[in-house]
Amino acid sequence: MDSRPPFPPFTEETVAQKARMAEDAWNSRDPDRVALAYTTDSLWRNRAEFIKGREDIAAFLKRKWMREIDYRLIKEVWAFRDNRIAVRFAYEWHDDAGQWFRSYGNENWEFDEHGLMRRRIASINDLPIRETDRKFFWPLGRRPEDHPSLTELGL
Repeated sequence: MDSRPPFPPFTEETVAQKARMAEDAWNSRDPDRVALAYTTDSLWRNRAEFIKGREDIAAFLKRKWMREIDYRLIKEVWAFRDNRIAVRFAYEWHDDAGQWFRSYGNENWEFDEHGLMRRRIASINDLPIRETDRKFFWPLGRRPEDHPSLTELGL
């Protein structure tokens, strides 16, 4: 059986750990690694797209990161209870024409008893920005521990 600690019910400590683990995985931009955090039959709504299962999740993420170049993400816990977590996030990326964007959103997560996410509901808006307005300047990959959070950045 697949499992992904920490397990619900979540505490202040474990919910922060779970959100950071998700952020780190997404910042790896490795679709197969990210997909392993979800149940095999996980259900997603990402914007207006409905996705089911790890294979479709990995395929979706491959398409996403082909389009969203130099992707860097920060997640922050908004609320939690039992096996559910609400996060807010922002990520910066540019398209193949060089236009930069900051995408803002909220996600609702529901986990099974093994710590795998069985439901993800994401609402996201894209804001075109100038390259000079960027705020996420770490090397691609994991956000450094000393990098400001969304709250600290005023986002």
